[in-house]
This record gives sequence, structure tokens and C-alpha cells, in this order.
Amino acid sequence: VVRTVTEGLKTLYKKKLLPVEEFYRFHDFHSPALEEADFDNKPMVLVVGQYSTGKTTFIRYLLEQEIPGSRIGPEPTTDSFVAIMHGETEGITPGNALIVDPKKPFRKLNPFGNTFLNRTPSPGSPKPRGDPAQPRGDPPIPPFPPPLPGYDFPAVLQWFAERVDLIILLFDAHKLEISDEFSEAIRALKGNEDKIRVVLNKADMVETQQLMRVYGALMWSLGKVFNTPEVLRVFIGSFWSEPLLIADNRQLFELEEQDLFQDIQNLPRNAALRKLNDLVKRARLVRVHAHIISRLKKEMPSVFGKDNKKKQLIAKLPLLFARIQLEHHIPPGDFPDCARMQELLLVHDFARFPGLKPRMLEALDELLTTDIAALMPLLRQEELEAPEGAGVQGGAFDGTRQGPFSGAEEEEEGEEEEEWVVTKDKAKYDEIFYGLAPLGGKLSGRRARGWMVSSNLPSSVLGRIWQLSDVDRDGMLDAEEFALAGPLIGAKLEGRGLPADLPPRLVPPSKRR
Repeated sequence: VVRTVTEGLKTLYKKKLLPVEEFYRFHDFHSPALEEADFDNKPMVLVVGQYSTGKTTFIRYLLEQEIPGSRIGPEPTTDSFVAIMHGETEGITPGNALIVDPKKPFRKLNPFGNTFLNRTPSPGSPKPRGDPAQPRGDPPIPPFPPPLPGYDFPAVLQWFAERVDLIILLFDAHKLEISDEFSEAIRALKGNEDKIRVVLNKADMVETQQLMRVYGALMWSLGKVFNTPEVLRVFIGSFWSEPLLIADNRQLFELEEQDLFQDIQNLPRNAALRKLNDLVKRARLVRVHAHIISRLKKEMPSVFGKDNKKKQLIAKLPLLFARIQLEHHIPPGDFPDCARMQELLLVHDFARFPGLKPRMLEALDELLTTDIAALMPLLRQEELEAPEGAGVQGGAFDGTRQGPFSGAEEEEEGEEEEEWVVTKDKAKYDEIFYGLAPLGGKLSGRRARGWMVSSNLPSSVLGRIWQLSDVDRDGMLDAEEFALAGPLIGAKLEGRGLPADLPPRLVPPSKRR
């Protein structure tokens, strides 16, 4: 009895899909065989971008903590793939040590060689705040390096793209040009367009009129690279914890950030559906590959002229694809890249290819038409039984969950609370507090929001400050809590960080009980 979708997918892969892959040497031409960790791993996000587009800063903004070994600068500083993962203690695991861990989904990266593995460290970060019994962490996020000699960079990128749940393409509002190397990298993502989200970062550095022109130029450039009639969704914003330089489009940035955060937070919920979808795509590619290999075997002569016939078949591979497509009614989108396939076929002996095995392909068709469909009711059941708040937690996501910065309107209500004297600046904040016309001695989120927004800090940061200031968790601020919010805003404006929890010295005396 299959109890989970993931368990069912593992069983189907081992029994029906893996034998076909091994028989037709699928792993020599396409991605390696899947392992247990590929089915059991947590959702992953791939962050891709040219240098100085804000990749590391974007990840730090999400995690609200430093990444071990990271460095930020205007020059090209990301010369390696980096897998950022949850760990009990902070540290960096070298690439060669990372791929031998059977619990990590990176073991199949070994064929790319030492040049690649020496540039693939994995920093571990402690688990974010939350329920200790439920180890929910931020998804692993591999940033993007410029192309390097010594290993097949597009192939590595394609390997990651096939296994991650979300791909974020970062662009800088000041540097929209797409280099030839980056175009090649984007082409390596072909077949995974449903996972791609485009982010136009650093949008607070340009005026509204210029931002519209930048947005249009980006859409035009993306249309040329992706070569599709449908445009990709572009999220506009400024993803760092500094005040906005030009705050005219603040509301737009907030709405775009909420949509992007929603996509990321829903990854754990949609993980099983993504794995099912990826397995179906893989099974369709295996079916096409079996027809290609068996047809090449059939076309080869028995004794003489094998080398010449091999050259002819490789040269006429597009025609072979067209014949297979018509004979077996296979959509053209299921076929692999023809030029890449021609390149790989050069080193293989067609005479040793296996012939067509109808029973194997019948089992593969049964997997696609019957077995996968049988898992759909279980998938819906898992979605219904998912607990509330089962998405990604911690970091910048906490600042958007509640309070006036969550995007939801709040009712104005409150109760009388006795006032108290805090610091020498208490009188100054009292004047601001009463100038905002509190009701019943308290300010609702809607009334306090305008004053807090005037600091030009991002909404996720202000949401975190609201959480720390609302000591009694009633969704409103009284005079003492409002006075506490002021120094916290000042700390962020001066470049200092916020505490994970309010230390005793910052808790108002009347609330220390």
C-alpha cells in the first residue's frame, strides 16, 4: 500500500522507469539515474544572474543572516556554485565531501570532475526560529557563477534546473544587457520554463518613468533569448534591507515582493506535485530516447560500411526525429535538443545499441497513462491534510505574516493601558504617538504604518520591527510599545541588525511580568 506520493513515485521509478533507462543507456545521453535523496530532499531554489545583480544580497535579505564564506562586491565575486543548506552549526563543506553524502541530492555531480567540485562549497546555516520539533528551514539556494573553463558549465546548470523547484533569474535595473555566456546559460534551462521567475532587482535606484523603459527593454531582451510568444512573469523590487533610494514605487515593490514570497513559501506544499511533474517529463523523454536508439540500431548495416552509415545517420538526425514523430504520434516538444544529441552520438558504437523491446515500452506507457493517474487522489489528500502555515518560515518571511505590513487591513480597537516613562527620548515619541490620534491609548497598524513607512525601510524589515515592538501581541501599539519602535527603526537606519528576540533591557518595565 502506497501511503505518500513520494513513496509511490520512488516505487514506480525503480520498477518501471529505471530498467528502461538502463537498457537504452539513457544516462549516457541525458541526466544520471535518480536516487533516494532526489525524491526525499527538501525543495530547492536556483538563483541565476550575471555578476553584481545582487544574488548574495538577495539571499541574505531572505535569510536575515550572513552566509558563511560569502563576499559582496561590485566585481565578479561568485566564481563557484554554492549550495546553501540548513545545518545545526555554521560551516562550509567542500564539494568533494558534499557529493559522498548519501543524504544529500548531489551525488550524481561526481562526473563533472574536480575542477567543478573544487568550486562547489556548501555553507550550512542554523535553522531559523520556529517550532524545534518541526525542522523547517529555508530552501537550499545555489547562486550562479560566470562560465569557467574545465567543466561543462551549461550541463551543470541543466542538472540543477531539472532538480530544483524554482529558478530565479536576477537582473539589475542598471545593467540589462544579456551577454553571450548568460544567453547560453539561459538556454540550458530549456524545458523548465514553468519553474522560472524573473526578478528586476535594484528598481528603487531609477525614477518611475525610467523604470517603465527599463521594464520594456527587459521584456524585449527576454523574448529574444527564450524565443517564445509568451512573456515570463517579471517581479520588480529592491531586495535588500536598506532604505529605498527612490520610494515613489513603494506600493508596487510591496505587492511584487508579496507575490514572489508567496511562490517561495508554497514550495514545500507543492513539492510532491513538482516531483510527479518532473517524473512524467523524464518518462516522456525516456520513451523518445528508446525510439531514437532502437531506430539507429535498425538502420545500421550488418557488416560493411558502418562508419559511413553512422556519419549519414548523425547528419540526417533531424529527419529521423521527424519520422519517429509521425510514426509514433509523439509531440515535437518531447524530443531532446538535436544538435546536442548529434554531438553525443559521435562517440558511440551504433551496432551495440539495443533494439526495440515492445514490452518495455508498453510498461512505460502504462506508467504514464495509469500508474501516475492513480497517485492523483493521494496528492489531493496530502494537500487537504497539510497543516496551516506549512510553508517556508523564518527570515524575511516572518515580517510579512502579521501586523500592518502583512498586506491585510486591520480593525481599529484597543484598551486603556497605563503609561510609563522609558528613556530620554520618550517625550519625543509621545508627541508623535498622540499626533497620530490613538484610540483608547493604542495605535492600530493602519495608523502607525504611515509614520513607520516614512523611514523608507522595506516592508519586511518594518514588519519585523512591528513584531518586536508589539510585546503583548494584541496587534496594536500603546505609547510604550510605540516608543520602543522608534529606536529599532533608528538601529536599522544606522546599519545595525535587529535581535531575533527582544532582550530584557528593551522590554518595557510594565511588560516584564
